Amino acid sequence: MIDGDTIWLNREKIRLANIDTPEISGAKCESELARGLEANTALNRLLDGKELRITRGYPKTRRMIDRYGRTLALVSVNGKDVGETLIERNLARRWTGRRQPWC
Repeated sequence: MIDGDTIWLNREKIRLANIDTPEISGAKCESELARGLEANTALNRLLDGKELRITRGYPKTRRMIDRYGRTLALVSVNGKDVGETLIERNLARRWTGRRQPWC
């Protein structure tokens, strides 16, 4: 894992397209860093050792790659969207097309 919304999978850097989580690297305040670490830990637990379903591309925009060259994708485990799970746990917010402050 890189952070709460980006993973490495078989040499592919994948950005969960439907969520935004607090930053770890470049956090703007201690609260953002703490929440980012919590989101990262939760994502690790959700994905660790599980069979993942990767649906490449962001359905709302049809974009396949973000401005940083990461693959945009929806990720699910056992039919449950991982991004939605993080939102339900208050560790992420729905992606609206631009970052919102966490501090």
